[in-house]
Amino acid sequence: MSFGRMNTFIKIIQTSQNKDAAGFSNSADTIIAEVRAYREDRHGTKMWANRAAFSTATCLFRFRIIPSVTVTDKMEILCGSERFRITSVEDVKNRGMYVEVLAERLEASKHGSS
Repeated sequence: MSFGRMNTFIKIIQTSQNKDAAGFSNSADTIIAEVRAYREDRHGTKMWANRAAFSTATCLFRFRIIPSVTVTDKMEILCGSERFRITSVEDVKNRGMYVEVLAERLEASKHGSS
């Protein structure tokens, strides 16, 4: 993987629930890291066909390992105006250089009158 292919800027975030003085719960996003990543959307290749059997992932992100940060499936990714929930995290070839993340695109809820 080279920097030429990692041309998408992403933010890895953690969502936490906070309570205000009145006892109402608010969710707040904390940015864990901002990195360059390779992004591949789901399409009809053999590789994605094999993944489709066990995953709801719609996008793959690959980026360099961030020192002192452990990426987990409890985090989310912001890419432009899109938000993704991380479904799996894997160290590419167990070399400690790159992380491959499969993520599911979160759709905004549509509220409207019919």
